[in-house]
Amino acid sequence: MIKNTAWLALTALPFLSFAEVEYRLKIDQPEHHLGNVSISFPKLAQSHIDIQLPDWRTGRYEILNLANGVRLFSATNSLGVELDWNKVDKNTWRVHFDKPTEVKVNYQVYANELGLRARHIDDSHAFIDASGFFMFSDSFRQEPINVELEVPKAWRSVSGMKFGDNEHSFVAQNYDVLLDSPIETGINDLSKFEVDGRQYELVVWGEGNYDIALMLRDLKKLVKTGSLIWDDYPYERYVFMVHATSGARGATEHLNSTIIQRHRDKFSKRKDYIGFISTAAHEFIHTWNVKNYRPSGLVPYDYVDINYSDLLWLAEGSTSYLEDYLLLSAGITTNQEYFKSLTRSINRHLATPGREVQSAAETSFDKWINQGGDHGRNYSTNIYSEGALISMALDITLLKDSDGAVNYKDVHRELYKQFKLPKSFTSQDVKNILKQVSGKDYSHWWTTHVDSPLDIDFDELLSLVGLQHVLPTSAEITASINAQASISGELLLLTHVARNGAAWNGGLTAGDKIVAIDGHHVRNSLAQTLKLLKPEKKVRVDFIRRHKIHSTYITLEKDYNMPKEVKAIKNPSKLQRRMYQSWMGVPHPYNM
Repeated sequence: MIKNTAWLALTALPFLSFAEVEYRLKIDQPEHHLGNVSISFPKLAQSHIDIQLPDWRTGRYEILNLANGVRLFSATNSLGVELDWNKVDKNTWRVHFDKPTEVKVNYQVYANELGLRARHIDDSHAFIDASGFFMFSDSFRQEPINVELEVPKAWRSVSGMKFGDNEHSFVAQNYDVLLDSPIETGINDLSKFEVDGRQYELVVWGEGNYDIALMLRDLKKLVKTGSLIWDDYPYERYVFMVHATSGARGATEHLNSTIIQRHRDKFSKRKDYIGFISTAAHEFIHTWNVKNYRPSGLVPYDYVDINYSDLLWLAEGSTSYLEDYLLLSAGITTNQEYFKSLTRSINRHLATPGREVQSAAETSFDKWINQGGDHGRNYSTNIYSEGALISMALDITLLKDSDGAVNYKDVHRELYKQFKLPKSFTSQDVKNILKQVSGKDYSHWWTTHVDSPLDIDFDELLSLVGLQHVLPTSAEITASINAQASISGELLLLTHVARNGAAWNGGLTAGDKIVAIDGHHVRNSLAQTLKLLKPEKKVRVDFIRRHKIHSTYITLEKDYNMPKEVKAIKNPSKLQRRMYQSWMGVPHPYNM
């Protein structure tokens, strides 16, 4: 594998001249998801040039097959004469020449993978992330870039990059900026606004039940909150790109923009809208955390290999945690809405057996290979959810240890000050900052919460800020097999069997189809079936595996028909009220 090692100094490379790299994308068959790319590289004096398409895209820590849509590759010299070339590996093309020359390559891209947020073209738009379209050469990675689009007449092009000499032309300082500045071009709705002297744009592609006026109102509130954590803003212009789709969902942060994808009907209900604005807050925070300071192993980005780090939980999980702080502080969400979000996070953590197996540091390092599904849930954790809970625990612990004077936001403020790119930070650097801001050594805390499987006493932790994690008063005891199932005809298909739970110990596994429990044919849900039974009872389970009927005996567990909830303590102490205010930036719900 050829690695990208160029970063700052390129003086040792055998250039004959320094000039910009020119990219051109022509889209004249959008209904077939096809685009034609041409790239002109400046003259260089080498026997060959390696031209590569990234193996992954920033923000998604997973090796992707981005080169599998490339066809019809060709190369010519400055006179238009064809040059010989060969494939070195799945995403590297080596072009050969016997004397100094400019090199121009042409190829076709098939772009029909909207959910990857790397390449998509149809008859209404194109979403262009450089990782899915534009090849690069290490020899010219730091050279200025010009991008020209040839698109249908009615289309509008928007990007975080600066415009070139026309409305479909963009310029970038180098390939790293290009790769971190996607382009949305097509039939879209564009709104512009200004807050505190900085320019913002909201571009929405696709029809849906969204409310542009509401989105703009809250985005204006959101972008003012950066100063609650950091001392300055790392951009002058920022673009919110939104896709209202039929299936793709998710989001990706970029240098001075973000792309957010949601189902077209998931905007109008309050809970759906909170999902959207929370995602916007998450990606906005990434403008600092990841795009302007990030862990060692990710600096510089190596676009054709895995970028290992044991701090992805901080890069992603801390961002998930801080989004609620910004939304609540801005008055976009309420205390009660935050408590619902925190309830889901804690309950999901407690229902994940993998939390007892894998630490946040381990899951960060293994993010590139971690799998989801039943096994993943039983033996792995998640950088987002675990990282958010670690961040919360560290935040409240800092507040407790400093009597409210120091918090986790101070840590991120210092990371931005001390480790702006091209610097990077390690776990030891974070521990050093913790000691700097608090005067206390958090090495032991780090060992037990980050380097070891996370084990938080949520009752003790939340009580420090006047909250509690309790069962609803209407909760009733019910039987459980500690598994999840979906309807499969007249059977129940097990989708998750918790490690060391009742079903697990009885020999059941994900994929088994339950026919009956204790002689009762399964109802339309596992919960409805178990309502007929009592906890601690030994029952027979008839199930189908490999098209044959089997039976096993399990002892039912005790559970509740409703999960625990995070609620505010109704009579908080003065200290608890003060700590809550310092923690979330707003008064405690029962601020007497």
